[in-house]
Amino acid sequence: MSRSIVRQSKFRHVFGQTVKAEQGYDDIRVSKVTWDSSFCAVNPKFLAVIVESSGGGAFLVLPISKSGRVDKNYPLVIGHSGPVLDIDWCPHDDNILASCSEDCTAMVWQIPDHSLTRPISDPIVVLEGHSKRVGIVTWHPTARNILLTAGSDNLIIIWNVGTGEALISMDDHPDLIYSISWNRNGSLFCTTCKDRRLRVCDPRKREVVAERLAPHEGIRPMRAIFTRDGNIFTTGFTRMSQRELGLWDPTNFEEPIALLELDTSNGVLLPYYDADANMVYLCGKGDSSVRYFEITDEPPFVHYLSTFSTKEPQRGMGFMPKRGVDVTKCEIARLFKLLDKKCEPITMTVPRKSDLFQDDLYPDTAGAEPAMEAEEWLDGRDEDPILVSMREGYMPPKSRELKVAKKNVLDSRPTTRRSMSTLDTNSLPPELLERLLEEIHNLKATVLSQEKRICGLENKLSQYTNGTD
Repeated sequence: MSRSIVRQSKFRHVFGQTVKAEQGYDDIRVSKVTWDSSFCAVNPKFLAVIVESSGGGAFLVLPISKSGRVDKNYPLVIGHSGPVLDIDWCPHDDNILASCSEDCTAMVWQIPDHSLTRPISDPIVVLEGHSKRVGIVTWHPTARNILLTAGSDNLIIIWNVGTGEALISMDDHPDLIYSISWNRNGSLFCTTCKDRRLRVCDPRKREVVAERLAPHEGIRPMRAIFTRDGNIFTTGFTRMSQRELGLWDPTNFEEPIALLELDTSNGVLLPYYDADANMVYLCGKGDSSVRYFEITDEPPFVHYLSTFSTKEPQRGMGFMPKRGVDVTKCEIARLFKLLDKKCEPITMTVPRKSDLFQDDLYPDTAGAEPAMEAEEWLDGRDEDPILVSMREGYMPPKSRELKVAKKNVLDSRPTTRRSMSTLDTNSLPPELLERLLEEIHNLKATVLSQEKRICGLENKLSQYTNGTD
């Protein structure tokens, strides 16, 4: 009986390549805070990087097209009073970004389409509900305006950012939460925790529906993500501190579908998942390489493909959604590698000779349109992402303003400030009214004299310029 020695896969020859130096982003002071976050978030419009900042937390937001050296005075987003720990772009609006910080708050920001001309310090909404620092922020994959936050108070809160209200609060975790990942339709999420348990939670029932003690036997931090088939991919450590990856069926946590030892290193492996190709990219903090694997239904289920290596170790990583890749170059993924002072895009490409659109590489992918509203999801509805074709490439829609329906609590307080237009002039003493009118008259005279002086100076300047030409 004959059988094929080499496994057939269209992703077997995927190769990584760093873009040219001028297409990178230089002079970025990447944050040095000790937190196992990616420090970077990216979408088809913008690159956001958590940076060093004095007097609070800040992050940098650049248009994807603005490559090259970043001006040291480039405006930052500076609303947090403590270091920023995590950022995440909204999957349904490329101009909306959520951030969380050591100041115990999460904030939602609207980023203008053009490059920033001045710092942004006013978020659309501030989410206050945690008593300790907030380390994780992640958007619901299919419902509009649903945001999840997790803090060092071991609390998970799900918010409707359209109203600024906390919808669901869960306190099932006895220790620090390392990671959270929604499943494809957002009906469940999985978590890893310092108590060495992997949990699957149903947020609308406010309960843990499945859990597994020590999917990896080591005590170092774990990470877990849902795959498109509903399985859970994990990274962790063995008892001997070897890094390890696993694939689990949440309906049967007794035995792993696959368990694979990798190497000995201290860096936590951050997994980035491509649901369309069913591939996982593993990036370790402090590593100088990116490993990538394909998940299939055939043993050994998790297939090693290749490793992309560079000389410098990475501080963090950003992963572009599939709708942001270049289909004309058969690019199936783009990662943004953070170094000490710069960000290097890495393209993952399938070698093909034809210039035509490759249907097998680009199935319809999740678009920017939400499948349902926040209220529908809260009422129990589940919907898969609305898919869009990649055949003509993807054009990001124009910015849509996020409106917060509920007024800020501070707005309901009685205000003591009144503009002059609302004052009743009849209630003023005659002496005060006369003095105000005289001041207005003097101000008008000053403005008029300054205008004449400016005109005279402009005339002299034009004569001088014409004389020197």
